[in-house]
Amino acid sequence: MARAIVLMSVLTVLLVLPVIQLVFAEPTEAGQYINRKAEIWNLFFKMMTIAFTVGAVVSGTLIWVVWRFRESHPKAKPTKYEEKGEW
Repeated sequence: MARAIVLMSVLTVLLVLPVIQLVFAEPTEAGQYINRKAEIWNLFFKMMTIAFTVGAVVSGTLIWVVWRFRESHPKAKPTKYEEKGEW
């Protein structure tokens, strides 16, 4: 459990720091300004694209698992415990 917390903390820092740097970046030279609204929208759009893609993959996998392992599937057969009636 501790390893998972450490791993998630490291990944969070690695992902959050570049985002914060982009959002609060100051121009190094005069005339080079960052449009914060455009950068924030760009990050939001990228993250939502990733979120919808991951959601579609997870939903599709869940639908496939439910469809494949339903009781009425032609290849479905009872387990050895279900055949004997042991629980």
